[in-house]
Amino acid sequence: MKSKTTYICNECGYKSPKWLGKCPSCGTWNSMEETVIADEKKKTSASKPLAAGGASSARAAKKINEVQPGFETRYKTGLKELDRVLGGGIVKGSLILVGGDPGIGKSTLLLQICQKAGEDKKILYVSGEESEGQIKLRAERLGVTTENLYLMSETDAEIIIDSINDIKPQIVIIDSIQTIHRDDISSAAGSVPQVREATNAFMRVAKSMGIAMFIVGHVTKEGAIAGPRVLEHIVDCVLYFEGDRQLTFRILRAVKNRFGSTNEIGVFEMLDTGLREVENPSAMLLEGRNTDISGSSIVCAIEGSRGVMAEIQALVTPTGFGNPRRMSSGIDLYRLLLLIAVLEKRARMNLSNSDVYLNVAGGLKIDEPAADLGICAAIAASQYDIPLPPDMIFIGEVGLGGELRSVARIEQRISEAAKMGFTSAIVPKQSLRGVKVPDGFAAYGIRTVSEMINMLRRK
Repeated sequence: MKSKTTYICNECGYKSPKWLGKCPSCGTWNSMEETVIADEKKKTSASKPLAAGGASSARAAKKINEVQPGFETRYKTGLKELDRVLGGGIVKGSLILVGGDPGIGKSTLLLQICQKAGEDKKILYVSGEESEGQIKLRAERLGVTTENLYLMSETDAEIIIDSINDIKPQIVIIDSIQTIHRDDISSAAGSVPQVREATNAFMRVAKSMGIAMFIVGHVTKEGAIAGPRVLEHIVDCVLYFEGDRQLTFRILRAVKNRFGSTNEIGVFEMLDTGLREVENPSAMLLEGRNTDISGSSIVCAIEGSRGVMAEIQALVTPTGFGNPRRMSSGIDLYRLLLLIAVLEKRARMNLSNSDVYLNVAGGLKIDEPAADLGICAAIAASQYDIPLPPDMIFIGEVGLGGELRSVARIEQRISEAAKMGFTSAIVPKQSLRGVKVPDGFAAYGIRTVSEMINMLRRK
């Protein structure tokens, strides 16, 4: 048996015979890692499935009319916010990848669902980082007392799969995939070949035995799961935990979901006893808002099937450097630069000598164009130092010509605002056609961003 050295990108899995400073595939710098690969004439055991039975029989292709649709079985987790993100619960036989920063709450969330799911199902919790005693202490703190929970501290994929075959659980949790290794692969644990092959092995087990499996994935310094393009193609669902560890609130978002929507979010609050569901995210995001300062506007973003109210804060201040700075948190920086250019060109605002800082309060990330008008309103209010009406929201997409474009589900956004106590909204004029506005709520239709700024300066 011979071996050869190759270099593999730990971000996308690109292979190169020599080291490269920048990956030609994904463009990431310093991501090429040296890996020793065994070169055998015959197939190694890495190509054989590590599943129950150890082999798979060849099957003939069938016409679609001959295929009977499978029955989708879902398990409730006991956390409504998690069930919402998953599309209604855990699908039997699915492979779910959970990612996020260290200490954000991934292990806490997965251990909490063991209490409800363990009432009538066997659960195997495998940790490559903690001992059984450490997991037991954490389970006692979270109030997990189910007798159907099996704990295991192991990093060998073959031993884990043997235990799955013996216990035959309905749910398996692997924490984390970067610590799992296969002896037939010479790379170190956590490398792209090890992560890919271990995930493939668990995927075959999940599909062949109908086991719902959670896999925890660590993130890189850029905030992406190590080898994301490799793992995201294998698993059925990818969940990301977002939020600042210094804050108590956490947002769970689905990046990929074969069994549900990818637009839903789940909101949790981290307490001493674990994660608590936040049923009204709008109230949480608006908590502590100061209505007397300039540069604060309220927008309504649509996350899946519900509207979420969020506060956008802008700070415009004279620059002390040669080039003005533009920084944003929760909003795409390039979108901010585009809107600043529109304000300078179409609204005649002089921002070339000012630093512009933008933030979405509460750690929420907004990527839909409906927040454009709120961003422009916050920047204009900070520039002219005028507080915006505290009971007003802003809805609309801003075009390059300074015009306002219609956005989807305008009636739902207004209804959510009315429920939260807001009494007025500035929206694109064409969006008001056929829209039913709640009693006591005023909707002002405008056509351009300049018209919106002039209206606010007159108030």
